[in-house]
Amino acid sequence: VEAFLNHLATSRHCSPRTQNHRLAALHAFFRYVQAEDPGHMLQCQQILAIPQQRYARPTVTYLSKEELAEILARPNLRTAEGRRDAVLLSILYDTAARVQELIDLSVGDVRLDSPAQLRLLGKGRKTRAVPLMDNTVQLLRDHIRDNHLDRPEHFDTPLFQNARGQRLSRSGIRYILHKYLARARHNCPSLNRTVRPHTLRHTKGMHLLQSGISLDMIRDFLGHVDIKTTQIYARANLEMKR
Repeated sequence: VEAFLNHLATSRHCSPRTQNHRLAALHAFFRYVQAEDPGHMLQCQQILAIPQQRYARPTVTYLSKEELAEILARPNLRTAEGRRDAVLLSILYDTAARVQELIDLSVGDVRLDSPAQLRLLGKGRKTRAVPLMDNTVQLLRDHIRDNHLDRPEHFDTPLFQNARGQRLSRSGIRYILHKYLARARHNCPSLNRTVRPHTLRHTKGMHLLQSGISLDMIRDFLGHVDIKTTQIYARANLEMKR
């Protein structure tokens, strides 16, 4: 196992995070082995004692409220494509959805009656309901009506579709964001940096924290299993305050 980890570092030039992912998989397997075959307990314990590598965790990147507003104002609401993109970007921020969660959204996952919410299918096939703000609800209602998705037979129809009527891909969502990001940079030079769809998820988490929401509630909102994952926002907020 140690030789394999050394091979990852020296021959394949994997980052410490990648090495730790591989080691975590091995640890999980040998925890299973020691329970199934106690005769190998000592060897399993030796492998489980191999520590993960330390590395400098990057500070979470997020958008200010002004930067976010500049991006959301770019879609042209007079065109069908612009209205779709406005809804997509609003939901990406409003629900803090992961890209795959947004791709998997169907019409049946939407509830527009009060309290308006979306049902997201997250990691580990776990579902969570997230509330929607009034502006997003209106955009979403118009999107469903304009595309005739308010009929019972469209319950399983993708909420966001490409030109072929299929679900958007990851690259498609990145393209939509980068298109409006390029336009927003003319009025907001601070956006001349890397912004990904996941940045909007981080932005929502930071804005919730800055509004005084507790980490426990933010963890549930974002669908994190462990509170340690949510603490990256607290560390970034402390850095901002300093």
